[in-house]
Amino acid sequence: MLLGPDPKNKHPMEGFPQICFIKNTVSNPNIIIGDYTYYDDPEDSENFDRNVLYHYPFSTDKLIIGKFCALAKGIKFIMNSANHKMSGFSTYPFQIFNNGWEKVMPQIHEFPYKGDTVIGNDVWIGYESVIMPGIKIGDGAIIAAKSVVVSDVKPYTIVGGNPAKIIKQRFPSDIVDALLEISWWNWDIEKISRNLEKIVAADLDALRSC
Repeated sequence: MLLGPDPKNKHPMEGFPQICFIKNTVSNPNIIIGDYTYYDDPEDSENFDRNVLYHYPFSTDKLIIGKFCALAKGIKFIMNSANHKMSGFSTYPFQIFNNGWEKVMPQIHEFPYKGDTVIGNDVWIGYESVIMPGIKIGDGAIIAAKSVVVSDVKPYTIVGGNPAKIIKQRFPSDIVDALLEISWWNWDIEKISRNLEKIVAADLDALRSC
């Protein structure tokens, strides 16, 4: 039985290097990628890290992306270190230039902090979308091209626009709940491979019978 592409192969489509299983190329320990998640970029698909912005060596927040996600070219993840202190009259970061200006160095708690950015499993993020710090995107969600996501996205929901708004929920709530309980992406690859027809269809009873 064929079990699909090797998840350890950086470029699983022979002769098509713009598709990359990026778990094999990301080196930052604060960027965590699941198996079979790919980034599609004809310019440099292996260099996914360049799309994770303001994620400095001293940054502690994480970008966590689940399994079987499809990530289009040019998407950007804005991380927490992009934030400026906003409680005073000026947001200008005087302190970073030193030469006496460091006297107004903000305390850590004065910076807005939204926590880790977490992308679920089987999520499709469209071309040149921007995900803001600390956003949680649920399993099975779809982000339309060129969207700016400023709030959490529920599982199996389609959002789009700037700021991104709900376009529709992909399935009724009872089916969404069932899909989250089944969590096919956590099956072993043999079971997934045996049941591909049921995974890509829309027959809940058939999927439950796997």
